[in-house]
Amino acid sequence: MWPNMRDKDQGLGAGGQGLGISQFRDLRVWQGGIGVVEGIYRASARFPKSEVFGLSAQIGRAAVSVPSNIAEGHARSSTKDYLHHMSIALGSLAEVETQLEIAARLGYIAAPDLRTILDQTALLGKQLHALRDALQRRL
Repeated sequence: MWPNMRDKDQGLGAGGQGLGISQFRDLRVWQGGIGVVEGIYRASARFPKSEVFGLSAQIGRAAVSVPSNIAEGHARSSTKDYLHHMSIALGSLAEVETQLEIAARLGYIAAPDLRTILDQTALLGKQLHALRDALQRRL
């Protein structure tokens, strides 16, 4: 698990709308997204140099998009906007998982590293879905 996580909160925000979370950095899903970014950057640093502007760059952009959209959604003033950004974050997470599969098939990432990151993305996906579901109940 990532540091500073509170089991009792759902990681909700939408501008802090009465849920006790005022900063996106307090969101478990944002913290998890940052953890995925770190893992992706460490793993992709070992990709072949020929992939610097290819798969390595693409997977990095997709990974960074996840916590970035979580933060942006949290800062928005409406639940509808927040949901939109959670949708983008989920799409970016699926993109990361697809690119990890490609990297694995090309032999660019070791099986243990792949498993670690995929475990992180699976947990993050569950958290994002839970957050999205909680936000949808507010509409």
